[in-house]
Amino acid sequence: MKVLLLNGSPRKAGCTYTALSEVATALAGEGIESEIFQAGNPSIEAVKEAAAKLKEADALIVGSPVYWASPSGQIIEFMDKLCGVAGKDMLHKPAAAVASARRAGTTATLDVLLKYFTYHEMPVVSADYWCMVHGNTPEEVKQDEEGLQIMRTLGRNMAWLLKCLEAGRQAGVALPQKEEKRKTNFIR
Repeated sequence: MKVLLLNGSPRKAGCTYTALSEVATALAGEGIESEIFQAGNPSIEAVKEAAAKLKEADALIVGSPVYWASPSGQIIEFMDKLCGVAGKDMLHKPAAAVASARRAGTTATLDVLLKYFTYHEMPVVSADYWCMVHGNTPEEVKQDEEGLQIMRTLGRNMAWLLKCLEAGRQAGVALPQKEEKRKTNFIR
């Protein structure tokens, strides 16, 4: 099993990467492979590369720094394009969002990122608090003991759900029946 982690920061080894690395370490401790993909560049080539990795992955975690009380513009553009290119490969895969901030805006950031998952019928994985870390530098994030513990809990919870889903597949549990999508237009 493999989890794709998208680093939505333009800083390849910044605070968001530090948080995602902690999740990846927890996943590895549970026997789950992971890869951190630099999604801070929303070029179509990078999106297509991530889409190919997502198709093979069993789960997705998206991390973003907080910019103006919202996810980075780069990850919003990246996710908009990724959903257009690989939305069908997102269906029913577990997902989680991670936010990193100096101080505030984390819950608004998580709210925006989680909408990509719920639209694509992805089970959302949580921790024992909102999935966020605080610090202005990677060194400061490493001092956020609570935030790092939350990242480890998220990694273990993701591993647990992936193992449960695999056990269900082996037991013959099928995906939910899909109805043809109906659209209602409220303008007459």
